[in-house]
Amino acid sequence: MEFTAGGRLEVRITHADVGKRVSVRYVTDSAAPGAKFTDAVGVLTSWDTGVLRVTRRTGESVRIAESALVAGKVVPAAPARRRGPAASFEELARVTARAWEPVESEPLGEWTLRASAGFTRRANSVLPLGDPGLPLDEALTRVRAWYAARDLPAFVQAATGAEGTQELLCAELERRGWRREVSAEVRTGGLAAVGDLDADVSEVRLSGSVDEPWLRRYQRSGEPGPHVLKVLGSGPRVWFASIAGTGDIPAAIGRCVVDGRWAGFMAVEVDPAYRRRGLATAVMTALARRALDEGASAAWLQVETDNDGARALYEAMGFAVHHHYHHYRHHGSAEA
Repeated sequence: MEFTAGGRLEVRITHADVGKRVSVRYVTDSAAPGAKFTDAVGVLTSWDTGVLRVTRRTGESVRIAESALVAGKVVPAAPARRRGPAASFEELARVTARAWEPVESEPLGEWTLRASAGFTRRANSVLPLGDPGLPLDEALTRVRAWYAARDLPAFVQAATGAEGTQELLCAELERRGWRREVSAEVRTGGLAAVGDLDADVSEVRLSGSVDEPWLRRYQRSGEPGPHVLKVLGSGPRVWFASIAGTGDIPAAIGRCVVDGRWAGFMAVEVDPAYRRRGLATAVMTALARRALDEGASAAWLQVETDNDGARALYEAMGFAVHHHYHHYRHHGSAEA
């Protein structure tokens, strides 16, 4: 990255640039041997008492002493990815939320409090798409009380890495003692490219409702109660895919929600004994073809950042990272 003007390093950011995307260069003890500077690109989320915080696309927060700063400038928002469909953060956030609806929800201004007896963080966390209508501390107090009344931990789902995401909210949560527990990528891609994959879909069975064998393969629910069935069955148009395995437990399963132009893929699981046979690809291809028949053209999915195998599979299918989201849990005392 280029910082120089007439051959000189310059700091061209101020406290007034908090909330903007910046590129900075600073001196650090952790720099590689022989290197003098380290660079960081992200949203400037705070600049207080001689310390800057820059939140990277992945949600990682970098603390930089003001005295170590040697160059900095405001940079344009990250360009839209050329691969895959164009989409705003808010559009995708609402589409993904409709594909995994909670058992119970309540508005708090433009936030949505969601609960589903603890089944997945997505269905048991706050979705903060706008203003809560209260000062942040009051809103978070309401959040903690709402989840405590349901004997659930309080989680807030917040996003980083795209235009319109919530780096400032993430920083404020961390400042108040909320800690990031899980991060995931939201990836998008062209649906036709998935439907056109060279996969044997002859053994894939599709159904508009979930059945007992599918649930026995699904690894996230334990003993599935009514709350699990409600979340799994939610969405504008839901399809469940399975491939027969040994006995009455499928070798592979998947779920797809069709919502206008979007098709979302979830719960793609393969029995370890059947892996490396292309079954995950077959499940997704069959679901993609059904979604194409129903008029969808764009695809999305979510994958946790530590799931390297799934990330590699989806990368090969043409899915590119759109943004990251994180679940923050309240842990009591705020950071000093």
